[in-house]
Amino acid sequence: MTQDLDHTPLIAAEPRPGSNLPEYSVGDLARRLKRTIEDEFGFVRVRGEISQPKKHSSGHCYLRLKDDTAVIEAVCWRGTVSKLAIRPEEGLEVIVTGRMTTYPGRSQYQLVIESMELAGEGALLKMLEERKRRLAAEGLFDPERKKPIPFLPDVIGVITSPTGAVIRDILHRLHDRFPRRVLLWPVAVQGERAAAEVTAAIEGFNRIQPGGRVPRPDLLIVARGGGSLEDLMAFNEENVVRAAAASRIPLISAVGHETDTTLIDFASDRRAPTPTAAAEMAVPVRAELLAQVLDDERRLLGCANRLIAERRTRVEGLARGLGDPRALLEGHAQRLDDRAERLALAAASLLERRRTRVGELGAKLRHPREKLMQAGERLASESRALDGALRQAVMAARGRYERVGARLTLGPVRIRVSEGGRRLEDLKPRLERSYGKAVEDRAAKLGGVGQLLESYSYKGVLARGFALVEAADGKPLTSAAQAVPGLSVSLVFADGKAAATVDGAPRVEPPKEAPKPRAEKPKAEPKKPTRAPVQGSLF
Repeated sequence: MTQDLDHTPLIAAEPRPGSNLPEYSVGDLARRLKRTIEDEFGFVRVRGEISQPKKHSSGHCYLRLKDDTAVIEAVCWRGTVSKLAIRPEEGLEVIVTGRMTTYPGRSQYQLVIESMELAGEGALLKMLEERKRRLAAEGLFDPERKKPIPFLPDVIGVITSPTGAVIRDILHRLHDRFPRRVLLWPVAVQGERAAAEVTAAIEGFNRIQPGGRVPRPDLLIVARGGGSLEDLMAFNEENVVRAAAASRIPLISAVGHETDTTLIDFASDRRAPTPTAAAEMAVPVRAELLAQVLDDERRLLGCANRLIAERRTRVEGLARGLGDPRALLEGHAQRLDDRAERLALAAASLLERRRTRVGELGAKLRHPREKLMQAGERLASESRALDGALRQAVMAARGRYERVGARLTLGPVRIRVSEGGRRLEDLKPRLERSYGKAVEDRAAKLGGVGQLLESYSYKGVLARGFALVEAADGKPLTSAAQAVPGLSVSLVFADGKAAATVDGAPRVEPPKEAPKPRAEKPKAEPKKPTRAPVQGSLF
């Protein structure tokens, strides 16, 4: 006789006479208990506090869920761990969804976790506060680590969703203030993949080498629109905060609205209340810079003109104080001529006295004629030497007086004044060229704004085949309810107008029927096997 193990109760109610209670092996009994628990608790939601979370080398995560009365063993398989919205941590109060099963090897039941979420905002804020305190203790939020934002970056890297309104706001604000080149790294800003993609984007921008095919950004902006605390959880993840703190490129965080604060705001180099404010922090206003440059140019020209005028006045005053150089030299020249004349007379007088003395000595001593001739020749040579020395002294003195007179002229002053005039004349065409270029730039910008305004005109829509319906007073009809039967209207086309009359009532769309609920199929009764099934091991 074959015993049906799937439908026989564990304890027979009343054994018939002559029969015995069914016998089970330990494995059979364990498998029966496993199937019973899995059928009864195939899908459950459990709320509790995480205790002793442990990640195995295989990738599976083992933990316990407890409250003040009981403890349940739980396991999360490797493929599910990577999909969890939060990372299991000690003391977190969570709500998990999964199924109950047993582990026959240890005769215990356990919960197989398929999803996990925080039990409430209070627990979430407690976890964020604990994470903020731990990261701050590592020095990731220190002001000394923050880098200055460049004044005018050439390339700006933006990390955000490519389909949201954030990137359009940033581009529009940059175009209004100072157009720059923007590199967009598209990422998900919400969900399970958001934290990993934002981390990869920050690290990817930092790995770009300067001078490569893709330009390296001078500034990074991590941006996202507003949302709830759960929506912004990706920017509170530890890997995102560490990537922002380790970025070698200055980073501006613009996550959420004015009142939203995430952990990446503390690790970034600058926090912006909104994505638009981040664009304003990134670049200055081009019009203000142009106005400042023009004002500086005007002030520089004014200073140069005043300086030249002051120097000219000072030179003229010094020239008046010096007097006429020729008048100063006339007295010295006359004195020099007098000294030269007196020196020549003194030399002739000295020579005459020497000759007279020599003659007297010759007469007294009656020297021979040869000695007298030699003495006369010696005296003549000494006289010539003395005359040459006197002439050289006179010429040296005259040269010194001439050099002094050349320095006392107004030639250097006139040269400096003429050079200042030439430089002043050179500044005038440069000023005219800069003013002409500023006017051309403003005209080009005005032409671009005119083309943009023309592109927004409704006439371009009419040229593509559409028509504008106007009432008799010229006001456009914007809804079907305004088109009353018998109303005279005008159809405006791209090339003119046409008169028309509304005929009939406006068309009303019938309401859509709600989908019918799908009938549940009845569960088929399990067939009774002819022999006991053999079930493999759980692992």
